[in-house]
Amino acid sequence: MDCDSDSESQFAGCLSLDEATSVDEWIHWCKLRTSEETCGQTGVDVPSTTYFAIRKSDDRLVGIIDLRHHINHPILGTWGGHCGYTVRPSERGNGYAKEMLRQNLGNAKVLGIEKLLITCHSDNAASEKAIIANGGVFDKTIVVDGTEIKRYWIEI
Repeated sequence: MDCDSDSESQFAGCLSLDEATSVDEWIHWCKLRTSEETCGQTGVDVPSTTYFAIRKSDDRLVGIIDLRHHINHPILGTWGGHCGYTVRPSERGNGYAKEMLRQNLGNAKVLGIEKLLITCHSDNAASEKAIIANGGVFDKTIVVDGTEIKRYWIEI
């Protein structure tokens, strides 16, 4: 399965979709990631829940967003944050990231997360716009492996 961001129909990131041999296998990994007891089986140290953004008008998968249940982890607490998302390249600029993040804040509230850390690359203006539109307050810019990353906090 391919998550090459160069294709208009595929996703960047994909939460290991590019490593799965089938959709069923990938969904199984997503289920394992939801529990503290089983997330380690997927090579992930922190439990998370994956959500799909499906456009109702044509049942098209337009995006994927992940919510990490906590960020008590050196990488997540520094630059990984509570969630990551991707929007199909051909669907970018339509407000999907903004809406996905808005809905994910409700999921965070259910988990008891009071303050959500979210990051984006400094040159990703679209992601930054979605974060700010959802109440993101700039914290600072950090450099990770030569890449500038902006940190934002959102009060839930």
